[in-house]
Amino acid sequence: MVNCQLKALKIGLLMVWLCGFVLISISFYASNQMLPPSSIKEQIKNPSNSVGPTVTIFAAARPFIGLIGSRQSLAVRSWLGLSQDIRVILFSQDPSVFSFADSFGPDSRVSVEPHIDYTFLGTPFFHSMVARAQASDSDISVLLDSETILFPDFISTLNYAHKLDHDWLLFASSRSMLDFPFQLDVDGQHWIGVNGQRIKTKKLQEFLSHGWREHCDDKKVIMAWNNGDIPLHNGALPPFLYGKGFHNIWVINEALSSNFRFVFDASFTISSFFVNSLDLYPKIEARNWENVGNSHLRAFYGSLFFREANYSTVIKLFECTGHYHFGNTTENIVFPFGSVKGLSFNGLEVRRFSNHKKLFGCFDKIKSLGKKVGCSRKNQSMSLEPLVLPFSLEILLSMRADHNKTIVLAVAGYSYKDMLMSWVCRLHHLQVSNFVVCALDDDIYDFCVLQGLPVFRDRLAPRDISYDDCHFGTNCFQRVTKVKSRVVLEILKLGYNVLMSDVDVYWFKNPLPLLTTFGPAVFVAQSDEYKITGPINLPRRLNSGFYYAHSDSTTVAAFKKVVKHASLSNLSEQPSFYDTLCGLNGSYRLNDDTCQEPETNLTVHFLDRNLFPNGAYRDLWDSSNVSSTCTSIGCFVLHNNWISGRQKKLERQVSSGLWEYDTSTRMCLQSWQRSKPISYF
Repeated sequence: MVNCQLKALKIGLLMVWLCGFVLISISFYASNQMLPPSSIKEQIKNPSNSVGPTVTIFAAARPFIGLIGSRQSLAVRSWLGLSQDIRVILFSQDPSVFSFADSFGPDSRVSVEPHIDYTFLGTPFFHSMVARAQASDSDISVLLDSETILFPDFISTLNYAHKLDHDWLLFASSRSMLDFPFQLDVDGQHWIGVNGQRIKTKKLQEFLSHGWREHCDDKKVIMAWNNGDIPLHNGALPPFLYGKGFHNIWVINEALSSNFRFVFDASFTISSFFVNSLDLYPKIEARNWENVGNSHLRAFYGSLFFREANYSTVIKLFECTGHYHFGNTTENIVFPFGSVKGLSFNGLEVRRFSNHKKLFGCFDKIKSLGKKVGCSRKNQSMSLEPLVLPFSLEILLSMRADHNKTIVLAVAGYSYKDMLMSWVCRLHHLQVSNFVVCALDDDIYDFCVLQGLPVFRDRLAPRDISYDDCHFGTNCFQRVTKVKSRVVLEILKLGYNVLMSDVDVYWFKNPLPLLTTFGPAVFVAQSDEYKITGPINLPRRLNSGFYYAHSDSTTVAAFKKVVKHASLSNLSEQPSFYDTLCGLNGSYRLNDDTCQEPETNLTVHFLDRNLFPNGAYRDLWDSSNVSSTCTSIGCFVLHNNWISGRQKKLERQVSSGLWEYDTSTRMCLQSWQRSKPISYF
């Protein structure tokens, strides 16, 4: 009996030991499965599809045509294959980009964002790209170049960074390759060779490790951040044109100096590259740079282009034995297991001791790799795409006119720069792109160039334009208005129809479809009559701040008379329009809303004031809801006139809600920005 009991006890102990061994083994296996992959080999084998933070990748896409289109397509598919939690938003207004996004199906994770700020040539503004990315509802936003190919360690790094206990911003430099002969399979999960066979991990790993070269291109820097409450940096981004300056470097510099977020370099944990495109993008050279604009413009861009930072002190993320770690290569400090507590790292640093030999072996490796990176100012400036300025009036007209050869013209000086931008933003919203801007002074010309507007300089404009005292009735106003009719005449003689619109005219909808129905030899203009009843073409009631002129011999002849009359007058050009086209005291009036100039037989039609009200008609500006009131009567536009002074105009337009430009961010207001109140003052 005793022997049986001992035997049973031994069997029981053995079973307990076996169960414990199995449980320990399972636990050990599970813990190993939770560790970050230790090499790119493992990451290529096991792409991350586990539930993690939601990620939105933003990229400015070029047209999906030819070789560039193929490279972009491969890059986007490499992003989507990393995780089901990744969405892609492409910045573009090009039809081929929309077609590419549509090819993924109606429920795809790829979409196009056309509603950011672009130049008139279609180049997106970087500060508008960043603002859109910051407004994302995903956990993490990423900005990168549209040709950058990513591998699974990208999502592994983001998964780790998402666990940090402080808002963060990471950046990583991409490498260039002369050739990449592989493609993704249909699912985007595996790389295949030219023979259609899946590429073995070892071969791909060897190809990646030996085929890359360091590249000094600001656009190829990847930036990612968690969408927390803390801003990326202090202040506002300058109006960088994407690809025309060191915009990524600027953001990183400012983020480091602002000290709002934990900024670290993830170049050693993110495998990314692009096929070398030096053959596709022209270089900017010093001798060409001297031809770009005037000295003010060169000085502005020079100060932004050639900002240089010392990244040797930036904390770097690296991987060793299946764990992520942070290190400072300058001070030779490692922060084990990457445990970040705020920004201080207090009590976490490890210096070079024997019991951390393997850790510092990994650390020394990234230090040696870091020494090979050398991007000088000269190399960086050579990678930039060129700015070509200026455009002549003739070239701008040929580029901007619509299919009817019609141009919308605005004339502005620097004192009205913000009102000009609100006007431009409104036209962008209405998808009216056939506008040009005539700059009255050098400052507004430079401003318009930096804002990406189609601008030309009127060399005959007065040079002493007052910033604050150039409103209706002043000598400055009288001299400035005479520029407008002269420029319009020049455009008419070049064969283009002109819709002249002051920048204080708010557009509710595009009036061109209506205005172009009047046909040749008919000049249509806004009435300045404020009385609700009676004729609207009474003496001096033609408003020269909003009119449409058709390019024909009759209209050109009549405009020559207006310009000549204005040149001999000590008043503004507005009385010259009425006195010339409708006669002194209205002697050429045909009825209550038309006139006819007898020598040229030009018909002048005064526009319906319910559709094109002036600033005094029906006290519309005093309505509790100006937009709703105007919409109810069918307004096409509303003129912000019959008020004296630039400041009062601004106050009235901003307070009414008819304002489209955020002066603090230098961007047009978009849907994602309207959740917060915008104040000009």
